Amino acid sequence: MSSSVISMTENLVEPILQEGNLELVDVEYVKEGKNWFLRVYIDKEGGVDITECGSVSEQLSEKLDETDPIKEPYFLEVSSPGVERPLKTKADFEKNIGNHVFLKLYAPIDGEKEYEGTLEEFTNDFALVSYMVKTRKKSVEIPFDKIAKARLAVKL
Repeated sequence: MSSSVISMTENLVEPILQEGNLELVDVEYVKEGKNWFLRVYIDKEGGVDITECGSVSEQLSEKLDETDPIKEPYFLEVSSPGVERPLKTKADFEKNIGNHVFLKLYAPIDGEKEYEGTLEEFTNDFALVSYMVKTRKKSVEIPFDKIAKARLAVKL
């Protein structure tokens, strides 16, 4: 059910976002405690502000009320993905070459299932990530289809 709600929400919100030159980053439909949350993360070059989030929320809420696809009560949240924005698509990876990333893998590569470092390249469906082990710089090539989760990471 959650995947159909996500898909339907993506279809409803895309035209709204195109009007405002905004990008859909992610949609989540999750239960936390006894409450359901429909979360829509949007962005644009330079970031989104609260006015844009509010406008998208109002327009999407109207569309959801018209189609009424979700039977149980839920909270709609529209926001920026924040500094640790998820990387979902190949285009996300291509746009973020040179940035600090955190990757979680389905299966280990070189004995590790998690890597944090700089995304050096993304070519032929492989992400090249350089990272530090103590004082040595290393790199690993990770196939896109082996990445379970990816996000930008704050470098400390």
